[in-house]
Amino acid sequence: MEKAAEYLQAAQIRPVGEGALMVSFGSTIDPEILRCARALVTELEQHPFPGLLEFEASYTGVTVFYDPLVLARESSLPEDHWLSKGYREAAARVKTLLEGIRFTAEAERDKIRIPVCYGGEYGPDLEEVAEYHHLTPEEVVKIHTGGDYLVYMIGFAPGFPYVGGLPPEIATPRKKTPRLVIPAGSVGIAGSQTGAYPLETPGGWQLIGRTPLALFRPWDLEHPSLLQAGDRLEFVSITPEEYKELAAKEKEGAQK
Repeated sequence: MEKAAEYLQAAQIRPVGEGALMVSFGSTIDPEILRCARALVTELEQHPFPGLLEFEASYTGVTVFYDPLVLARESSLPEDHWLSKGYREAAARVKTLLEGIRFTAEAERDKIRIPVCYGGEYGPDLEEVAEYHHLTPEEVVKIHTGGDYLVYMIGFAPGFPYVGGLPPEIATPRKKTPRLVIPAGSVGIAGSQTGAYPLETPGGWQLIGRTPLALFRPWDLEHPSLLQAGDRLEFVSITPEEYKELAAKEKEGAQK
């Protein structure tokens, strides 16, 4: 909590275009920075101010989108151009929310199990990753399933989790030439991050396996993304037969 409080005290607010501002808590991938971002998101959810449109958390902060005209009308700040006045009022409102954050001990979340079928047609880059690190494919799988993972943000595509905690022994650069099509569920590595593609999209991550879980669930209007920032994960190795069985169950659930 002490480190999170330090990041909170050092928070910087700056404009991003005409109707948004960025609150930055640091510049590194750090669970305590994530804690600050999640705390601000909670404050914005519980104490929205006039003109607030939406907000999105990232690895190192939160972007807040607002209507500058509404904020300018609501503001008691000295007269100024409406755009500048709108930003200054939004920044003041956000600063007040930051000052109200108090950290308490959090209950540790249960880990979410992500089954993965590694290698072969499901993980075409597993051997390449192993060769890059002078390991066997089996060793890469063992290291990947042994990591302590935390979801830092959802982005790029609906439901795409950016996951920190990848053991440095298997951190691997992105592919020099991205693939035009990556199958949904593909689990990959990009630098010090790991993650999984919820939809069939282009991408340049090193693909080491695939999960049968539907990470993006448009049929679930309340929780369309299976994972959220702050979730703790563990990857579990499964066989191709188990993959097909679980995939069939997921498909059946989507059709109900």
